[in-house]
Formats: sequence, structure tokens, C-alpha cells
Amino acid sequence: MTDEATERMTDSTAIEVGAQLTDPPLPWEAAQIMRIIPHRYPFLLIDRVLELEVGKRVVAIKGVTANEPQFTGHFPGRPIMPGVLMVALFAGIDDCRFRRTVLPGDTLRIEVTVEKLSRLFGKARMVASVDGEVAVEATLSFIIPRDQSIAGGPAAPSGETDG
Repeated sequence: MTDEATERMTDSTAIEVGAQLTDPPLPWEAAQIMRIIPHRYPFLLIDRVLELEVGKRVVAIKGVTANEPQFTGHFPGRPIMPGVLMVALFAGIDDCRFRRTVLPGDTLRIEVTVEKLSRLFGKARMVASVDGEVAVEATLSFIIPRDQSIAGGPAAPSGETDG
């Protein structure tokens, strides 16, 4: 595929996604987030979307509270947000670096910058920080499902191909 064709596909994807993401206005709370992604508690690891540039970047937050189930065993007497859960905020992960522990009472600020986006695939750089200090950073790859009904969106038309 030529760079020009990839660019057209990226623009087209952003327009399609953007049309679905214009209502309601930001910030989004859990109910709006669950209209877009398939995750539910306890794996809905995003509490609020603060900023959105469709096809480019998103900024969201996760309030870390002591009553979350992972803290009963990680670690008793000194609860720490498991790194694997911070990484689960993303998707397929490359070049992941943990920089600081995350504790109950912290607020994770998650910023994702899209580096590549096509109709069914994307690649982005993610940084999660607490009070301006990086907690974890990684490059992530993700699949955009054809059948959006798994995330509460419209089902794919029958017979649709990857084309």
C-alpha cells in the first residue's frame, strides 16, 4: 500500500470514528466510555476521558482507590498498583518501561498519541503519569474490530471484508 493510500485510509477512519465520538461532549464518564470500549468493572480501567483528538491522541484518568480487588494481595500492608494492570490499560505492548510505583490515592493521567492508524489496526505511544512523574510508558499496537457491536457500537455489515 502506498503512503498516499495509507493516509487516505487513516483520514477516512478518523472521520468515521470521529462521527461516533462527537456526542456527548467531553469530559466523558464511565457510561460514555463503556459505549465505545467493551471493558466492564473491574477491567474498565479508565474513569474519565478529558481530551480527545480523533485519530491522534486521548488523555484519560484512572482514580486508584484502596478498595480495588488487586490491593488485597499486592501487597498486604503496602498496596501497590500492579504493573500488569497499568499495561492492561493499553493493548499489544512493546518497549514498556516502569518508572515509579502507583499507590492508592494516586490519580493516573494516561496520554496516548496515535502514531499509525488504519481501518483495522493502530499503533500508539502511551505514557501514564502521577503528578507529572512518569509511572509507565510503552508503545502499543491494537486491532480495531470490524464488528463494533462487541463494544456497544454498530454491527459490521454482513459480507464485509478487510478489503
